[in-house]
Amino acid sequence: MDQTDKNPDSFSEFSIACITHDGGEKFLQAIKAHQGTALAFNFTPAEKNGLIAELTNRLLTADVDKVIFVTAVGVNHFIDQASRSVDRQRLIDCLTDTQIVTGSKNASEALREFGIEPSLSIDSANSWRDILMALDQQSPVVNQTVALEESSAVIGLASGLEARGARVVRMALFPQSLPQHPQPVVDFFEQIEAGGFHALLFSSAEIATQYCFLAKHFGRARLTNHLLDNHIVISIGQEPAEILSDRGISVDLTTVHSELDTAIHEIVSQFQTIKNKKTIIRSSMSGPNTSNSDPNAPWYNSPFMKACRGEPTDVTPIWMMRQAGRYMSEYREVRANVSFLDLCGNPQLCSEVMCTAVNKLGVDAAIIFSDLLPILVPMGCDLEFVKGDGPVIHNPVRTTKDIDRIKPLENNDELQFVMETVKQTRNDLPADMPLIGFAGSPFTLASYMIEGGSSRNYAFTKAMMYSDPGAWAQLMERLSISISLYLNGQIQAGAQCVQLFDSWAGCLNFEDYRRFAHPYVQRIIASLPSDVPVINFATGNPALLPLLADTRASVIGIDWRTRLDDAWQTVGFDRAVQGNLDPTVLLTNPKEIRRQAKLVLDQAAGRAGHIFNLGHGILPQTPVDNAIALVDAVHELSQR
Repeated sequence: MDQTDKNPDSFSEFSIACITHDGGEKFLQAIKAHQGTALAFNFTPAEKNGLIAELTNRLLTADVDKVIFVTAVGVNHFIDQASRSVDRQRLIDCLTDTQIVTGSKNASEALREFGIEPSLSIDSANSWRDILMALDQQSPVVNQTVALEESSAVIGLASGLEARGARVVRMALFPQSLPQHPQPVVDFFEQIEAGGFHALLFSSAEIATQYCFLAKHFGRARLTNHLLDNHIVISIGQEPAEILSDRGISVDLTTVHSELDTAIHEIVSQFQTIKNKKTIIRSSMSGPNTSNSDPNAPWYNSPFMKACRGEPTDVTPIWMMRQAGRYMSEYREVRANVSFLDLCGNPQLCSEVMCTAVNKLGVDAAIIFSDLLPILVPMGCDLEFVKGDGPVIHNPVRTTKDIDRIKPLENNDELQFVMETVKQTRNDLPADMPLIGFAGSPFTLASYMIEGGSSRNYAFTKAMMYSDPGAWAQLMERLSISISLYLNGQIQAGAQCVQLFDSWAGCLNFEDYRRFAHPYVQRIIASLPSDVPVINFATGNPALLPLLADTRASVIGIDWRTRLDDAWQTVGFDRAVQGNLDPTVLLTNPKEIRRQAKLVLDQAAGRAGHIFNLGHGILPQTPVDNAIALVDAVHELSQR
């Protein structure tokens, strides 16, 4: 899909699929005029939406207690369609007298354009768990009739409402229908999968909805998930973008205007920048396929990988963060002859210390031996590990000018030693043992950059975050691009799973994490192959769990500050969870370790998808025998 750039003001012979419902001739001509090739494909929408007319009648007769909108598209389309059969002002008066709940800022703003103030507004990025929690606290739904905008992002909301005693009326924005002649649609999807297009252009919200429906129906789930991450996805105006994002598709370019000529001009002016960014992500994915979806891979049916997929296992798998470290004499012997950075730069030694730990402990997964911070060096940081002080960055980022010298990675060349560590460790491990790669999350890495090392109150970090959000966004954008590249490189080198560590996220409250950190974590996880499990782990604040789950991560890491059963209910039982024994328990004795392990296992209740781990890393003073005792206890107590 790579092309030679011929003209920054053209599509440089890129192939663009224009998904429309009107032939798309104007789009084709405009794209060809800018040196692009294009194909228009028509998804014919249904002609009538009787469901909206039915719901309108129920509203007018006071047969609906609540209406839940999750998108601005939903608000605008419903009012537009309903106004065709009843007087608009009468409809607006009726909605004003009805309890209206919104699940996003955009939906709230759209209602206010009609003079309607929501009864309850949740700016939740369409997280259905947040909506349910807010309803439970402020506006219970028991014995109520609730009209719900149909949305992939809130697919669990309907069942959650029904479980609380509500009668749910599903409000489909756009009727979804199968084509009379399906073969052209199937052929079109096959062209996309085969790399026949570099970009997909969606011309309307209705077309975006129909595309997602048909892709799912014809067994092309990849075309609404990871595969499209390797295409440029373009939305004409905000409405298709909102629908696509709601259904898990990352939109790379949204035009401000919907008028054709202006929209094409916007696309051309930004196309080269978007293309270059996507090329950076794709470059890390070249190389041998790890075949994570291959059921014949030796580690595919290991307890760890099955738990990541939420499948039942014969025993609860266990591994431990920092399972190779200072608490082991073998590790201390290695460190006596080499500095920490030199150890991280030696793939053979990194593999040795990890394989030693795995063999000694009897755990079910290995994680590469490395550190969160080496990625910062090729980005422009002067990093040193100082004895007694830990990591120190001698040129911290404190100003906008400092950010200018921080460069996003364009390749993994300067981090090749990490890729070699993955390869070496993969070769040295038993074939059936999964290997986990990892990286620091953007907030934690940004904090190291800004603070220059560890911190108690993150004063410099928060000062930049609050006072200069534009500079903060620049830094986080560069980090997210680099982390995506870095993790994809580890996957291609042989990692079966990756974990994101947000070790310092606990210093943020819910709203600050949602605004300043969460979008970048979402972007990173969305850039990773869909068949590679991602563990999203942040420590220090259980209130962040709904946001950790509001990503594509298949496993949510839980620290020890909350009960595992409560945390699992919060993130949703459709996700696997990892955790969550307090690391200090390993400082006690085997009897107490067994008792505490049983408490965690009892909270998991034998449910598929539990990976036992500590709530954070093994402490340096931990007796090795106690770590072994924990592994043995988990395996024995969880036998099924």
